[in-house]
Amino acid sequence: MNEMNPTENTQTEITQDQGAGQRRIRSFVLRQGRLTKGQARALETGFPKYGITYAPELMDLNEKFGRADSKKILEIGFGMGETTAKIAQTLQNCDFLAAEVHTPGVGALLKLIEESALTNIRVIQHDVVEVLQNMLADSSLDGVHIFFPDPWHKKRHHKRRLIQAEFIKLLCSKLKTGGYIHVATDWQEYAEWVLEVLSAEPQLQNTAKDYAEKPAYRPLTKFENRGIKLGHGVWDMVFKRA
Repeated sequence: MNEMNPTENTQTEITQDQGAGQRRIRSFVLRQGRLTKGQARALETGFPKYGITYAPELMDLNEKFGRADSKKILEIGFGMGETTAKIAQTLQNCDFLAAEVHTPGVGALLKLIEESALTNIRVIQHDVVEVLQNMLADSSLDGVHIFFPDPWHKKRHHKRRLIQAEFIKLLCSKLKTGGYIHVATDWQEYAEWVLEVLSAEPQLQNTAKDYAEKPAYRPLTKFENRGIKLGHGVWDMVFKRA
């Protein structure tokens, strides 16, 4: 997932009243990207079957997935979709609502869905905050995954990071009691920031002392494998809603 880069045009999301003005959480960037023929074909053929078109009205996740007995997990910013597809293959008793704004990534995941015959993923190409605010009912999610978000590097940029108090409070309102938020990052300073923000939310409880062991359902990416061999770290944080 991509939050922001100072050199790119940004999209703004949550607004919070701050006295005389408003402060906005900025969470993603619309990047230009070249579609491969396979991704373009998947967008054309796969989206009508596996895509959800944004509309500012509550949706019934059971209806969207065609079953009521499954856990519902929100995947925020799935990139090119490899991790989401592998998790969906592993956790077939769960349904995954995958949100991304980058068109090649959406096409890539739709291609993986068709190639792997996955039935437990639905894709929405839209601002995830608006999806949370307008489309998801309170207490409708069993879990949220935010894997490898790109942080603003300095702590003074905290207001421009997606993972901040207002956003986490919004996520908590959509989680069922016992539902979880799982964040993974390979930026140590960002991990420290995320841990601080999640720990400060009174509705959440850490499942570990600080950082968690990597849950078995999260696969190692090629990038992560290379980093581990070079001695780089990855930090997982798993918090549950009390």
